[in-house]
Amino acid sequence: MTTATPRTLAEELRTRSDRGLAGLLRARPDLLNPVPGDLTQLATRAGTRASVVRAVERLDTFALQTAEALAIAPDPCPYPTLAALMAGDAGDTAVAAALPRAVAALRAQALVWGPDDRLRLVRTARELLTPSPARPSPTGLGPTVAEATAGMSPGRIQEILDAAGLPATHDPVSAVAALTGLFRDRARMAALLDTAPAGAVAVLDKLLWGPPYGAVTDRPAAHLQWLLDRGLLLPAGARNVVLPREAALHLRAGRAHHAPEPVPPALEPATARDPQLVDNAAASQAFTALATVEELLKEWDLGGPPVLRAGGLSVRDLKRTAVALDTTEPLAAFWLELAHAAGLIASDGEADERYAATPAAEDWLQLPDHQRWAALVAAWLPATRTPGVVGTADAKGRALAALGPHLDRSPAPEVRHRVLTLLATLPPGTSVPERALLSRLRWERPLRAAAPATQPPAASSPPQGPAQAAPPSTAADGAAGPAPTDDLRSRLAQWTLVEAELLGVTGRGALAAHGRTLLRTTGDTGPSAEADTGPRADTDADTDASTTAAALTPLTPAEATATAVRAAALLAPLLPEPLDHILLQADLTAVAPGPLRRPLAEALAVLADIESKGGATVYRFTPASVRRALDAGRSAAELQEFLTTHSRTPVPQPLAYLIDDVARKHGQLRVGAASAYVRCDDDALLSEILADRRAAALRLRRLAPTVLAAQSAPEQLLDGLRAMGYAPAAESAAGDVLVARADSYRTPPRTAPTPVPDGPPPPDRTLLEAAVRAIRAGDLAATAARKPAAAPADTAPSTPGALPRTTSAETLATMQAAVLTSSPVWIGYVNADGAASQRVIAPVRVEGGYVTAYDHTSDEVRTYPLHRITGVSELADDAV
Repeated sequence: MTTATPRTLAEELRTRSDRGLAGLLRARPDLLNPVPGDLTQLATRAGTRASVVRAVERLDTFALQTAEALAIAPDPCPYPTLAALMAGDAGDTAVAAALPRAVAALRAQALVWGPDDRLRLVRTARELLTPSPARPSPTGLGPTVAEATAGMSPGRIQEILDAAGLPATHDPVSAVAALTGLFRDRARMAALLDTAPAGAVAVLDKLLWGPPYGAVTDRPAAHLQWLLDRGLLLPAGARNVVLPREAALHLRAGRAHHAPEPVPPALEPATARDPQLVDNAAASQAFTALATVEELLKEWDLGGPPVLRAGGLSVRDLKRTAVALDTTEPLAAFWLELAHAAGLIASDGEADERYAATPAAEDWLQLPDHQRWAALVAAWLPATRTPGVVGTADAKGRALAALGPHLDRSPAPEVRHRVLTLLATLPPGTSVPERALLSRLRWERPLRAAAPATQPPAASSPPQGPAQAAPPSTAADGAAGPAPTDDLRSRLAQWTLVEAELLGVTGRGALAAHGRTLLRTTGDTGPSAEADTGPRADTDADTDASTTAAALTPLTPAEATATAVRAAALLAPLLPEPLDHILLQADLTAVAPGPLRRPLAEALAVLADIESKGGATVYRFTPASVRRALDAGRSAAELQEFLTTHSRTPVPQPLAYLIDDVARKHGQLRVGAASAYVRCDDDALLSEILADRRAAALRLRRLAPTVLAAQSAPEQLLDGLRAMGYAPAAESAAGDVLVARADSYRTPPRTAPTPVPDGPPPPDRTLLEAAVRAIRAGDLAATAARKPAAAPADTAPSTPGALPRTTSAETLATMQAAVLTSSPVWIGYVNADGAASQRVIAPVRVEGGYVTAYDHTSDEVRTYPLHRITGVSELADDAV
């Protein structure tokens, strides 16, 4: 049972409410895999290195600074001592106000435990954050006096005491304590430094904020020797010295950090715009996104480029796709990956593997515009494949290809969700510079956004004394200075801003109204979602911690789909209404003044070539485009009727002549398979082809007055004759004209790529409640007091927590007695897999070799075979 003052982390966890345990498991979901058997197992797992590293990486800057201060403080550390380390002797009010919430956050994640007068940092976290020569601390502090003098001779320590004006002691331990007391005494330490020679304090200032190590020569200068004699610089190697921690804290006025950051950077300067203009701009871009993806599917209708042997798209094919989409290569990679994530394109899996549209693309094309947009956004929000890294090198120096392997970046969904959440905190229509967002993200996850660690300076120096120490910087203080933009999280945030603008989630840099709906608007607000840090829980801090955890947790695919549907409903009224008409012009062009209805757009795309895009699309009619429509099975009369029906202007005479002229020549020549042949009722036309020098490559010969045979394939023969200015038509083996279909190739059904999660997924309410019940019940079974066993000593458990051992007869008798008295018992049980466990059960009936009981561990009624029960013991009267 627990005591008033917990002695271990497990004992403190027993004092927490179910809400507090659920908050811990929500903040650190890796503790749930598998569900701990009891609170002792939970505490042990919470102290493992891998789990602590993950938890520390998810701390914000001020919470991390608080943990770093605890790592250099005495263990245990009273709260006033911690406050002095964070706020300094002057007492920074902002730090003092934010410190309780930081401590509460560390408690909620089981990184700190104990009452306020005995705060303890989890041992593994202390090992990670304590300064050492091989792993400098962001505080810039060095070892304590006791640590720095560990290998020093007792005589040398006594010499330091004498030089510092302290009386001699009888042993090294008391001598180190006396020197430590001097450095911690503000008045005596100030008096000692007042007697320092010129230049001594300047040397200390160089090492003050870290790194605390320097180098000296064999014959140091007088002012350096003065520091060495009084222990203000202590040996750290053959020619290296270190500034002891207590002396540095005095010079820093008690502060552990050069620049504590109790509050996150403000999102400013803000630029306010009309929210309606932002929504309209976002809607316009959303429609452009749909048109771009549709153009990509159309480009790959007959089959896309081949798949590289290593997977992905070649650089040449990426360039071709970018030209087809009229965009840059990085943006083309984004549209490719977006369509791939939505399941619209995939590889066909054939021997000569290539990319193509999937059957799902057909269904997507038939959806209304707002639903098509929702499908794209639902695939984008949880996606871990990152098109921004396309073209960069992997660990082996190979270039990463679009649609290829190794593009997953697990933090992408979290960063994407957080960027949108930060934009949602601004008033509607308001945007902020990219730099402000990056600074905020870095404050929230300083370790994950940190640049590579900076190594301490080399231990070499000019003859006059210690090496030059680095000035206060981001490497020495964790959060000072501008936010870097070359780390992964910063680049993910930058890509998110660009992609959100391309998709129409934002407009002019501000989050649109429908973009706000993409965030988690309703969450678990019940007991399982809130944090509880034990007896000294702060309600406001718990609520803030719960809100922050929800804001930093990315959406699951199911949540992303639900939010995208809600956002699409708001977007739908803003999208332009499709038109059913065009404007024909005398220069063989047609203008679509807006988006066209799908049947009209598809038919017009066959009859004409797109010349320019934008708010109005310009189509141009050419002989090749008209021939393409005739190849698709349309007659000249049908084409004339189609244009007359859908044009608000009369059909220009040049266009009518063009259609009639191409139709008159179309189909005079027929091409089939011989390997290929040409037949025509006009033998003079065939003679003309044979006499044409350009036909030499086709290797034609006359088989009959109206038939020519060729050695080339039918497709090559068709292209060759068309290049010569003729208009042949392909025919089947039966002699019928073949009608070309634009949608003739699709891959087999394919599933969209699955996101690669960044660690275990966040647990939902149901899992949290079940896990807390199981842990509580298991802890009850492990800690419940038992009545003294009546059996011989050799049948009783030998150690606490061991399974009870009783004979079959004793087990049956105890079970039957428990049924009559309705009392719970403690049993040992071995399942069919041989796994042993201990449980607290309340037997209901015993019959047929089985006992039916309510299992407190699983919170359900279960049936146990008696032969699998190793033993049974009654619980003490006050155990439950």
